[in-house]
Amino acid sequence: MKFEILNRFSGEVQITTEIECAVDTIPSVKLGLAVKWAVKENADLRSADLRSADLRSADLRSADLRSADLRSADLRSADLRSADLRSANLYGADLRSADLRSANLYGADLRSADLNKAKNAELPIAQTRVLPEGSLIGWKKCSYGVIVKLRIPEEAKRSHAFGRKCRAEFADVVEVIGGEVGISMHDNKTAYHVGQRVTPDTFDENWMEECAPGIHFFITRIEAENY
Repeated sequence: MKFEILNRFSGEVQITTEIECAVDTIPSVKLGLAVKWAVKENADLRSADLRSADLRSADLRSADLRSADLRSADLRSADLRSADLRSANLYGADLRSADLRSANLYGADLRSADLNKAKNAELPIAQTRVLPEGSLIGWKKCSYGVIVKLRIPEEAKRSHAFGRKCRAEFADVVEVIGGEVGISMHDNKTAYHVGQRVTPDTFDENWMEECAPGIHFFITRIEAENY
């Protein structure tokens, strides 16, 4: 039977595939079969709408899945070696036992996708890291549009998940822009005064929890201003 794969942005038909399955087969399985056919035929899957596709144990080696929407896709035990997943949306995708050796996940949305349960995920995880070691400058937006310039000391633990928002164990306030003091938008009480060190009640070391306790910041001022 023929099965159409749509473009995630335009909603138009991107690929018409030929799959073998019963008419009443559930859509996620049909879509998974269509993706496997497309990969085998070297069809263009960039920016394809592949949400919730059943791709368990699929051979997706070297597949070009740039900007594809793979939200909630079942990729358990899938072979993703050398797959190009740049800017793909993998929010909530199940990657348990998936082989990510040499896969390119730069810019991919990996929120709620537990890479720790995938295989050979060291390089893909490293590709998502934006925080350098040592002392660095961070920027935080506070209430009423006040921007705080922070120095994250070398000894302060720091982390971020798969987005650009970061967390630190503590930070020193270098400058307050737009007001005398910065007041946290989160609890409306934590104050940021120039020359003071701000330390949260706790710091969660689980780097995959973006909104966990810590001093939240961005590494560029423009990101903080637009938060």
